[in-house]
Amino acid sequence: MVRYLLSLSFLAVLGCVGKQAECPSVFFGGEIVNPTSDYVVLYRNDAYIDSAKLDDTNRFSFRLQGIEEGLYHFDHSPELQYVYLQEGDSLLFRLNTVEFDESLVYSGQGSEINNFLVEMFLAFEKEEPLIYKYYALDPQAFDTKIDSLRSQKIQHLEELANDNQLSDKVLAMAKASIDYNTFIYKEKYPFYHKKKTGEETIHELEDSFYDYRKTIDLNNRDLTYFRPYFDFMKYHFGNLSYMDCMEHCSTEKKPVSSHLHFNKHKLYLVDSLVKEQDLRDILFRNIAMDYLLKEHQANEECQIFIDKFRKLSSNESHKEEITHLYNGIQSLQPKNALPNLVLRNVDNKEVSLKEISQGKTTVFYFWAGSQKRHFKNVTAHVEKLKKEYPDHHFVGINLRTSFPQWKLLLQENRLDENTQFHGEDFKEVQMAMIVDGLNKCVIAKDTLIVDAFANLYYSF
Repeated sequence: MVRYLLSLSFLAVLGCVGKQAECPSVFFGGEIVNPTSDYVVLYRNDAYIDSAKLDDTNRFSFRLQGIEEGLYHFDHSPELQYVYLQEGDSLLFRLNTVEFDESLVYSGQGSEINNFLVEMFLAFEKEEPLIYKYYALDPQAFDTKIDSLRSQKIQHLEELANDNQLSDKVLAMAKASIDYNTFIYKEKYPFYHKKKTGEETIHELEDSFYDYRKTIDLNNRDLTYFRPYFDFMKYHFGNLSYMDCMEHCSTEKKPVSSHLHFNKHKLYLVDSLVKEQDLRDILFRNIAMDYLLKEHQANEECQIFIDKFRKLSSNESHKEEITHLYNGIQSLQPKNALPNLVLRNVDNKEVSLKEISQGKTTVFYFWAGSQKRHFKNVTAHVEKLKKEYPDHHFVGINLRTSFPQWKLLLQENRLDENTQFHGEDFKEVQMAMIVDGLNKCVIAKDTLIVDAFANLYYSF
């Protein structure tokens, strides 16, 4: 397969001889086994670049000219992954959607950095259970463990750099994939340590624990849309806000409990420290989303916060999105009617939420085909709840899975097709039901909302 694709790209390059102006500066293609969509869509940050339709053999290709070097991402719905592109690349990959990230392998010019990014993604994913155990350690022991894991990855990067000619920009991207994922662990530590040990207050830390903060760049345009960097920024500003509030606003070392107060701190710190406009805006958006999704109410405090957010953000689509979210939260208050949301049943016929819940107490829960562990856990948990609450009607709403794949999952797992429905438009379902996590559920009685912000594990 790889030889076949390489030969195609080689022929394409040969065809460019003598007509340089017509030649693509980047060739990017591959094969997708068990495709879940007909297209591969390429983005730079949040901007659409191009799309390619899979052919009869599930292969696709992009020929791009004059593109900016840097991080892109490709979307094969419902999955997405990063790809680093630079002029002269002739990059190919092959993946199987059954194990999307685990099966992703690049070859050709430009493959080194991309395979490294995939390796780091999988390495950090595999480490998570181990790190969670480490949070119980004292600060020095935790620091030693984390630094050791980072050193192993840095050594791997150095070996890669010795064996390949990598530009400074590529090396910086590779190092960022190590550093910011590692730094997230340290930003989380004081809070997770308190939770794991049961200590009453945040453990006192030496100043040296945060030495890595001297090296971070809070205005890195190249990393603005890189998930590890953005996740680090979220935890970093959450940490800073908490500690700042503890020092200046708390009494007897107890944090201020007001959710509004804490999130206003976060807005202030981002406004003070981040100057890169895109980064500022997506951080403001994230803070606003987090505040509203945890508040779950429509009140005067919410309006105060939204007004503050609107003054700081320069992104009109973000402002519209937050307003839409706020309106959605208002409409999901108890005793209101369920949203006018339409789903599809196994016969691909439209069915409304109100039709599904008519005359019964219904619990709507959510799952995604790509989240295999969650799907297995939630399916088992719902079976238990059905026995404990026989008067409740448990209804699954599938998200971010193609219709054929969804039907196959129902058959393979022997789920009751009468209680399973497909959400065709993820964004529409997400905003109508305010889906902020897959453990969220909505309880309704005879088409009226009882609790739209319940949790499948904690509300029963």
